[in-house]
Formats: sequence, C-alpha cells, structure tokens
Amino acid sequence: MKPTLLVLAAGMGSRYGGLKQMDGLGPNGETIIDYSIYDAVEAGFGKVVYIVREYFKDQMIEHVKEKYGNVTCPDGEPLQFEFVTQELEKIPSQFTLNPEREKPWGTAHAVLMGEEVINEPFAVINGDDYYGKDSFKILADWLRAHEGKTGEYALVGFELDNTLSESGAVSRGIGAADETGFLTNVVEHHKIARAEDGKIYGENSVTGEKVELADKALCSMNMWGFTPDYFQNSKDTFVSFLENHGNELKSEFYIPYAIDCMIKNGSAKTELLSTSSRWFGVTFQEDRPGVVAKFQEFADQGIYPTPLYK
Repeated sequence: MKPTLLVLAAGMGSRYGGLKQMDGLGPNGETIIDYSIYDAVEAGFGKVVYIVREYFKDQMIEHVKEKYGNVTCPDGEPLQFEFVTQELEKIPSQFTLNPEREKPWGTAHAVLMGEEVINEPFAVINGDDYYGKDSFKILADWLRAHEGKTGEYALVGFELDNTLSESGAVSRGIGAADETGFLTNVVEHHKIARAEDGKIYGENSVTGEKVELADKALCSMNMWGFTPDYFQNSKDTFVSFLENHGNELKSEFYIPYAIDCMIKNGSAKTELLSTSSRWFGVTFQEDRPGVVAKFQEFADQGIYPTPLYK
C-alpha cells in the first residue's frame, strides 16, 4: 500500500502577497511543494491530491505536468495526481450559505474535498511549508502500519519556538499529550509572536483570550496522518460546526478544531509523532530571503539534487 499525500494549496496567499504555492525559492526555481513531493516520493507515497481554488486550478495543473511528468515511485510506477477544488458553496445540503460570506471555510473543510479521490491512508500538509525528510518518513511508516484501522490518527508535532516568523504573528494548533503519547487536546491559536519580554503569547481561538505559550510546546503545522474513516468523522463534526457557527462571516473549520472535537467525543484518538526535522516556511514576503538561503544550503550540502527534477 502506498499512502496518499493531500496538499492544502487553496490558500489565497493574502499575507504573503501572491500565490506563494507557485513561488520559485530553490536554486533552480523549485517551489516548497516541489521539495515536499520529492521527500514524499522518497518516503513511499504514491499519489498527490491538490486542494486548490478554481481560479488557479489550470495554472496548477500545468505546473504539475511540467514539473513532475517524469517522476516515478521507488517501485517504478508513475506518481499519480488528482486536483480537487475548495469552494464556499461546498457545504451539506441542509445548510444555506450566507451570501455575504467571502472567507473560505478553513483547513478541515479543505481536507473534506479530498474524499472523492482518496480511499487509502493519507497525509495532509500545507502547500507552503517545508517539513523535512524525516517527517515524511515517520508519517509514511505510520500510515502503512495503520492500513485498515479506524479511529486512530497522527500529528507530526514541531516545537513552537522553531515555527515563529520574525516578520509577523502566526497561527498554530497547540497540542497537549498524555503519558502514552496521544493528544488530550489541540487548540488553534492566532496572533502568536514573541513579545518584548521574551515570552511567546497567542490568542486562544476558542476563548479569545491572550495566553502565554511555552517555547517547546508541540504545535501543529498541519502535517497529519489519517485513515479514510476520518472523512465521515469530520463531516459529522462539520455539521455540528455549521449549526453553531455557520452564519458567522469569518468562522473557520480548522483541522485542530475537528480533531479536538473527535478526541472529546471519543470518535478518534490522535498520536503525537515527533520529528528530528526542522520546519520552515514563507508566511510573509519578508521570510522569503531566509528560505531561499536555506534551499541553497541544502543544494550545496548535497541533501537534494540540483535541479530537483530533470
């Protein structure tokens, strides 16, 4: 069984000021997604599902054909691709979309779009985050070991202080685990930044309170492992979310929120996996030079071939 990689690439790139999924950052114009797919194929993934918006779907398809047309899996089979769109109106039929709403429904809603093309254990990643080789290997191994199982998912956790941006505040799902390594809760926090007193603060998305966060708190960078039963559990959670928040113009159905609901109602448990890889990404335009330098360093050290794809 080859697991599938679902890439969340529907983000509008509003903070960054452009379609960052398409931004060439590597020595030969490679995008962050290019590196993620390279690492995923090496780890044994066999299919990539892109969640995109309709307005740039064609652009993304052309990019994929051009870049990955000759990519094969370790077993010699060609890497497969699917493209699915996330749009506002894709909600359960019993609900009516508020005509004033413009904001997408969030990451957990985006993952639901993949149900029609995914029947195997799958990973979820952001299209604009670099996770590292070790993270993909750990998650691929976990997914293969959980084929045919239900109600058990995984989150690759990264230390919070390694995921901050010097250019502005960020949003992260902050997790807490029990002694067996399973999440007890995960809560999305916004406006996370290091303050002048040297401490990290963020806004709890549930309570709206400003809280202090530990430097080494394990946080979600949206690198999840799911079995296909996740879709039904998430759909049930989305219905409940819409009943309570569906008329709010800016409410978002986040993966950490969905997972937290499943943990609390007992429908699923989530294992917290640690990785030796260090995350980095481009949240703001000002982050770009540092990421470009990092990919050049990888090329110089021979960690990746250059160009990445021929």
